[in-house]
Amino acid sequence: MPATPTRAGGRRSRTALRLLVSVLAGGLGVAAVVLLTLNVVRELRLLNSASSDNVQWTLSQAEVEFLELDIYLGEALRTDRPDLQAVRREFDIFYSRISILSNASIYAPLRYVDSFDQSLRTLRAFLDATVPLIDGPDHTLRQALPMLKSQAIDLRPVVRMLSNSGLDHFARTSDERRRSVSETLIQLAIGVMLLMLMLIALAAYLAALNAQNIRRRTEVQQTSERMKIVTGTSLDAVIVSDDNGRILDFNAAAESIFGHAARDAIGQDLGAMIVPDHHRAAHTAGMERMRAHGEKRVVGKGRVKLEAKRANGQIFPVELAIQSADTENGEIFIAFLRDISHRVEAERQLVKARDRALAGEKAKTDFLATMSHEIRTPLNGLLGNLTLLQDTRLTAQQMRYIHNMNTSGRLLMSHISDVLDITKYDAGKLRLNPVDMNLSQLIQDIVDSQSGAATAQNSVITWGWTGPPAHWIRADRERIQHILINLIGNAVKFTRQGRISVTAEVLDDIGSDPQVRISVRDTGIGIDAEILPHIFDDFMTGDSSYARDVGGTGLGLGIARRFVRALGGDLSVESENGVGSVFHASFPIQPVAAPAPAAESAARGSGTAPLDVLLVEDNEINRMVAREMLAADGHRVVEAHDGREGVTRAARERFDLILMDISMPVMDGRHATRAIRSGEGASARTPIVALTANAMADEQEAFLEDGMNDILTKPLSRDALKAVLAACGAAVTASAPEAEGPKDSAAAEIDSRQIADLRETLGAEALQTLLGRFESEVDTLIGWLAHGTPPGDEIMQRAHKVAGSAATFGAAGLRGALVAVETAAKQRDEEEMAKAIARLGPIWQATRGRIG
Repeated sequence: MPATPTRAGGRRSRTALRLLVSVLAGGLGVAAVVLLTLNVVRELRLLNSASSDNVQWTLSQAEVEFLELDIYLGEALRTDRPDLQAVRREFDIFYSRISILSNASIYAPLRYVDSFDQSLRTLRAFLDATVPLIDGPDHTLRQALPMLKSQAIDLRPVVRMLSNSGLDHFARTSDERRRSVSETLIQLAIGVMLLMLMLIALAAYLAALNAQNIRRRTEVQQTSERMKIVTGTSLDAVIVSDDNGRILDFNAAAESIFGHAARDAIGQDLGAMIVPDHHRAAHTAGMERMRAHGEKRVVGKGRVKLEAKRANGQIFPVELAIQSADTENGEIFIAFLRDISHRVEAERQLVKARDRALAGEKAKTDFLATMSHEIRTPLNGLLGNLTLLQDTRLTAQQMRYIHNMNTSGRLLMSHISDVLDITKYDAGKLRLNPVDMNLSQLIQDIVDSQSGAATAQNSVITWGWTGPPAHWIRADRERIQHILINLIGNAVKFTRQGRISVTAEVLDDIGSDPQVRISVRDTGIGIDAEILPHIFDDFMTGDSSYARDVGGTGLGLGIARRFVRALGGDLSVESENGVGSVFHASFPIQPVAAPAPAAESAARGSGTAPLDVLLVEDNEINRMVAREMLAADGHRVVEAHDGREGVTRAARERFDLILMDISMPVMDGRHATRAIRSGEGASARTPIVALTANAMADEQEAFLEDGMNDILTKPLSRDALKAVLAACGAAVTASAPEAEGPKDSAAAEIDSRQIADLRETLGAEALQTLLGRFESEVDTLIGWLAHGTPPGDEIMQRAHKVAGSAATFGAAGLRGALVAVETAAKQRDEEEMAKAIARLGPIWQATRGRIG
């Protein structure tokens, strides 16, 4: 809009310039014609007949008057009494005529003619010489008559030459003037013709200019009408004001939105009409700033959200955009305002709906967390009692019943975990835990675990690498294991008397990181074409009837795809009904070097020294299960029924381990843990392991941040409990004073069965090689720790790595000492870490002599 008046002004300037040039050209043409006309008039005046005849008559009359003088002189000589007066009269007349020719300005051009001038001089000399005789006495004149007569006869040719040269000159002059007049008339005709042509061209140009002006005026009128229609029918308010804020235009939408009639609004101050009172000062300051400095903070800046005021004083939200334009009357401002009350209300409703959805999501998450706890808690009692029951003397039939019950309980726990995994993924809370892992070993373990089921189906299951293998990678082992168990398990489940083939292949040409593609191919029943697009949907089983051949919740493939996508890849399927299926799981991997043989499991067996354990649990059944498991391995158990009682017990007595339930009355496990850690009680440094039915990852991270050392998830399994007890027992043994030799000896104990198993599996030579590498690894760590105090994070990582190797060789005491170093480094406890490092050397020296 600002550019339109400028362009219009430019067009008007160019049109005026062209018109001025045309007028000047026409004026010059008219001036030329006028000058030519004046020249013709002048020439005609010079050719005036009266003047020309008078000049010619005078020249002729001079000759006549000379002849008359000559005649009178002859008559005077022929008589005795001559008429001297007549002679004097004729002389005076001729003298006067010659004087006129000599002095009159009209004859000045003749006097420049040589023949005329010479004749005039001769005659003038005669007259001047004769004047004394004419004016003298009569007798003198009478005596001179013969002489005068003789001179007159001699002067006749001179007089004739005078007359002829004058007449000849005037004849030539007249011819030249006539020729000049003719040329001037021709020029005048040409000028008039050119002037006519210019006038015609000017008239044509003026006609075209007038037509253009009419067309433009029509266009302007049409544009103005269109603009009036547009602004009149616009749903947005359009308000035009000058630089003083006076309203110049107020469209129909503005009338409808603000409640002011246009006739009342035009001429009024914009701020007073539509700006709310609490914004008036800022509006006035902005107008003053713009007038003083030309600063425009809103003009031309796009749409902004503001508040406006209706005629009834109601304040409502608007969307405002302002543009400026230069006009002949100065700068104007065009404001476009849109009432966004409905949109703001809709946005408010959307925010409320979003908040309700978030609250619902949180409620769902809280519900699942609660249900996880409430379901896992009785399952803990059920499965724990089944575990204890298996340790009693049972008949074969009773053992079969217990096995079936245990299997059903574990299946129920698996279904609960599946639902929680879906919830965590959909809520964006699924977190990966990448570790160094042997992918080939993982696939082999899963294939081995499914081989029995495949054999029962009369099927064969095989696996292998396609191309170069990538045995060791860094990835989330738990998620990959879940994916493969689901895919391979489904293939086995739906294939009878067929073949299941698992292949792994490294893809180096996809993206910046290499990917691994694991394909599970079977010759089973295949998937119906109608079901195939929905095969990854939740609760999709392919057969929802009660008489279906195989069981399942229909969640497995959906969870598997979620896990693959969480790893950064995708899961796809190809299938033909009655022929078979192939599932492709592709995801990025980070290849790593194969580490020294190590395992992260705790020492096997029940060789852990008896520990003093504080069991904080409010559920009587769970408390009984945990107590019986601990007592069966020879540990002493002290029970606390809630968190507050647990804090009191921990403050009074030193325990080797605290098993802390999370959800309890009076004081929950998190508050109890923080209270124990922040106090100076006897068990302030004792390892605390959470017993929780809450499997949500973010909650478990919060437990560790509260000061807990590890987490045991309900239902409590004997193997998991033994692993924690072994690690804790080793740490307790390692933390004993160095003076107590038996403690050092106990700390140096080696699980001979584990060494025997390794020797049988690897061979004596390979085992000795690994033991040598292990000894070098421990020596390097102890030497590194002896040279100053490295960063805590690095100590924690290296101690953790060597502790895993110690567990592989059954060196529980050494592993416990290393775990103590790791724990102190993790807690940034420099004093405890120094003590743990000091105890590490003696324990290693005692262990070295027993290993192998």
